[in-house]
Amino acid sequence: MSEKIKILAYGLWIAHPVLQTAIAIVMLRRGMYRPFKYFFTYIVAQILIFAVVFPAYLHDYSGYFNLFWATTGISVALGFQVIHEAFLDVFRPFHTLRDLGTVLFKWAGLVMLLVAGVVSVSTRSSDTAPWVEAIMTTQRCVRVIQVGMVLFLLIFARYLGVSRKQHSFGIALGLGIFAVVELAVNATWVGYHLSDISMAIVNMIAYDGALFIWLGYTLMKSPAREAASTLLRPQRWEHSLSDIQHPMQGDSLIPMFEGMVDRALSRSHAPQLDTSENAMGTKPATLKADAAKAVVPLRELSVSGLVDRLGQKS
Repeated sequence: MSEKIKILAYGLWIAHPVLQTAIAIVMLRRGMYRPFKYFFTYIVAQILIFAVVFPAYLHDYSGYFNLFWATTGISVALGFQVIHEAFLDVFRPFHTLRDLGTVLFKWAGLVMLLVAGVVSVSTRSSDTAPWVEAIMTTQRCVRVIQVGMVLFLLIFARYLGVSRKQHSFGIALGLGIFAVVELAVNATWVGYHLSDISMAIVNMIAYDGALFIWLGYTLMKSPAREAASTLLRPQRWEHSLSDIQHPMQGDSLIPMFEGMVDRALSRSHAPQLDTSENAMGTKPATLKADAAKAVVPLRELSVSGLVDRLGQKS
């Protein structure tokens, strides 16, 4: 490694904790650590990881290797929680969709762990330990999820009333851009088109870019999102999922039909009775009594009443 490349690599690496410290300070001053606690934890954890890993790299490479992959596992777990936190913030007005997304994220995490375990057991490599293979596989799975989250926000942001200036969108955007670059660089490196130092420099540049995006979003005021009542399409999704979770009971049709019959009969006009005496000399009170006897009760015209009457005739 030439001296210029070495200085460039150190400069890009040291820029990580500097930008992360600035992000953490802004989040503390603006109170953003409360709604985005996992993202704040992720930023603070990266600062602490640098304080441990960088000195090990300068003095003991074997110790650095083990520390690097162990801390990478912590970063991957926190990165998965960060993208889940951004997802929950996007779907905050839609409780049913948010609950569905939480279930999907839990299953995705379980599948990632299973895939990582299978890969680590089935891979036979003398150069890489099984636990390192498991962390690498999990890291790639998380990167794919982060890319998918960014694509989802880019496509459905206007349907969900999410502005591209919101903090959750900026967090997902930074993670997504870094994930795309890292996946592409790793694929190129596996094909022996990039050297180790070139891959490391490109990844560090991409991560610095993500840190600049996060710093810009933390300094920028997040606009108020569009009211959920005006978002017709996600409201339909919300109602459809609610109907699936709370379906109408099968025995509730008979009371519904009874209510319909009762309301229909109550709207019918009763025959007007003559209040004066007729030619036969019948008084109004007698006419009202005869009319009351002639009127069929509403209960007998309802569904249950008709069933009772048919049972009596049989």
